[in-house]
Amino acid sequence: NHTVVTYFQFLPFSSTPAIQGSLFCLVLFMYLSTLVGNILIITLTMVDAALHSPMYFFLKNLSFLEIGYTTSTIPKMLVNFLSRKQGISFLGCATQMYVFSLLGITECCLLAAMAYDRYVAICQPLRYQAMMSWGKCFLLAAVSWLIGFLVALGQTTSIFTFPYCGPNKINHFFCDLPPLLKLACAATSKNEITTYIIAVLFIMVPFLLIVVSYVQILHTIFRMPSAGDKRKTFSTCSSHLVVVTLFYGSGIVTYLRPKASFSSSSTKLLSLFYTLISPMMNPLIYSLRNNEVKQALKRLI
Repeated sequence: NHTVVTYFQFLPFSSTPAIQGSLFCLVLFMYLSTLVGNILIITLTMVDAALHSPMYFFLKNLSFLEIGYTTSTIPKMLVNFLSRKQGISFLGCATQMYVFSLLGITECCLLAAMAYDRYVAICQPLRYQAMMSWGKCFLLAAVSWLIGFLVALGQTTSIFTFPYCGPNKINHFFCDLPPLLKLACAATSKNEITTYIIAVLFIMVPFLLIVVSYVQILHTIFRMPSAGDKRKTFSTCSSHLVVVTLFYGSGIVTYLRPKASFSSSSTKLLSLFYTLISPMMNPLIYSLRNNEVKQALKRLI
């Protein structure tokens, strides 16, 4: 005589209406800034011929991912700020988790592809045209999307085949994996192990590839005789390095820290960082630290 859960309820950030209203205005402003900034990056890389290169092809894909990444969670969060019934249907929750996982895992792989592009450009400059042809770029992007599609499909299917028959309150602002596992009416230890394996494979492996690429890049830069050449070369990859640090720093702490150290409030704040703050900062990082993007913006204006 179990009751099947058809609706999940999100617990609010605060029970104080004034704080909820302030959070709504702040999150709405940040979300709109994210959309405007990333749409501007996509527009610049499409219309300006100077930005028709592999580096900006990957940047365009990254901005598209960031738009989808934030849109999969933030609009529903904004609606819940103003609604008394803060929640989501069972099917809506599954869809949200799938889209969020798909875009998150794809972004991990795409950031690794961007690091490989910078490695070839700095460490193998004479072979850059051959090694980073447009066919290779499209292949790297397609493989990133394919990995995200397959992993997210398997993970979401696994989570939502569990029976949910009791509590339906999620102490989060979107359907993320750890809080949902807590609500399942079944033993989830095997699934938690599988989740950690997936996280290590598709979060840490791309991260390690990025680290290896940048070790080689920094080694090449330090061997340059001119300080001006060092600064100029490092400026071409510094924006990507900052983006990787923001995205992976919060993601690794959220999903790979020991289970005993989990705190609902800290998890919410960390999740807000990599679902909203990091995507909002990326266009600013690339526009403020990249002369080519700044010149393209001036030409567009």
